[in-house]
Amino acid sequence: MRVGIIRALTTTDRRLLNSHGKLLRDTFGFDVTTRCIPDQPSGVYDADSLQGAVPKVVELALDMASDVDALIISCAADPGLPEVRALLDIPVIGAGSAAAAAALAFGGRVGVLGLKHSVPGPISDALGDRMLLIDGPESVETPDGFLLPTGIFDALAAAHMLADAGADVILEASAGLTSIGMTDVLRRRLGIPVIDPVTAAGSVLISAVAARELQPV
Repeated sequence: MRVGIIRALTTTDRRLLNSHGKLLRDTFGFDVTTRCIPDQPSGVYDADSLQGAVPKVVELALDMASDVDALIISCAADPGLPEVRALLDIPVIGAGSAAAAAALAFGGRVGVLGLKHSVPGPISDALGDRMLLIDGPESVETPDGFLLPTGIFDALAAAHMLADAGADVILEASAGLTSIGMTDVLRRRLGIPVIDPVTAAGSVLISAVAARELQPV
């Protein structure tokens, strides 16, 4: 399957750009093409950056659509998801809503690990009173903060606090955590399920394609 990945963070670092695609290729065998939106080096982290990302995601999705079988918006805030779905007839998956659905499937309280000051709307709306939230990583106000040593250590500390507070599952509410490979680290340290938003999007995509194939012609 040819999958287009839209990164809602601007970077010229090829390794960072392709990190989500590599994960999906290794996990699901997708043939991946990754592109990023322009002029947002800190990604999506508040209402203004989300609003700014939406038209860029839509434009990029329209440009990529003819060359792929499906699209993944690889950002926990799902910028442009409803707009792109309204314009295209291929599956379009948002990492945030996919992660929330995966977390809910486990039952219990969902510990949300994301940025210091915000939880993406698709996640908070879906989880409702199942969401367990503490102060996010002190040093991480934007997704690129997870790329710094302080961001990594603060994210680890926040995850332990969520587990100690009674979380039954941890949801990584920023695709920046995917970029640094945090999921496997947390699973080993905490001993509870940890939902990676990009992997969750891949799983939902597999299900969406299977459902389409089962529909009567």
